[in-house]
Amino acid sequence: MGAQKTTKRMPRAVREQQMLDAAVSVFGQRGYMAASMDEIAELAGVSKPLVYLYLNSKDDLFTACIRREARALTDAVRAGVRPGLSADGQLWSGLRAFFTHTARHPDAWRMLHLHARTHGERFAAEVAAMRADIVAFVTQLIAAAARDAHQDPHLPEGEVAGLAEALVGAAESLADWAGATEGVGAKQAAATLMNFAWAGLGDLMAGRPWSPPEEDPEPVTDPVTEPAPAPDAAPKLRPVVQAAG
Repeated sequence: MGAQKTTKRMPRAVREQQMLDAAVSVFGQRGYMAASMDEIAELAGVSKPLVYLYLNSKDDLFTACIRREARALTDAVRAGVRPGLSADGQLWSGLRAFFTHTARHPDAWRMLHLHARTHGERFAAEVAAMRADIVAFVTQLIAAAARDAHQDPHLPEGEVAGLAEALVGAAESLADWAGATEGVGAKQAAATLMNFAWAGLGDLMAGRPWSPPEEDPEPVTDPVTEPAPAPDAAPKLRPVVQAAG
């Protein structure tokens, strides 16, 4: 059962956060389409008209939830990285912060990573902006690590950005896996990604990048062939012309 509706007066900002808390829970568990404004109001302990009065519409409520939770996630990651640590220590602390936050707020993570991306361009754009912010932050970490390792930024800007994209994508997938796998905590998820990524990044920072073989053959593509006739198709026969008698 949801919280009992109350008429106790409280500051508008506090009441609004209460509604957003309830909405994040419902959106995260049911998705945008199945989420009911009645259920959100019931869980928040307020009337449905009050939800509309504060947040205008279901679309606006969903957008407000996305923005709040996206900001909370990016703030958690940034706060988790301590500048005085080594390059791998900074990455480790950032990953720990990311996985700790997503584990503590599973409804918010499902809403951001699953539901918001699949229910319209407006919502997907909000999540894309959050992701771009995190990728930019990780890009800065990798670039700074490369400068510290070499005293010179040997890594091309495009390669650093690509590495950041790959790392963030892997973290997103692992957050889903950790959330769906019993007994997997934030520390284990972060360690899994460090084992996967840092071995390669560590060599890269030390000036030992992987290189393809000198004779790297082009990918083999299947030749284009004419489709075979259907098994039951009758063979095409050339017409027979009878000679005049």
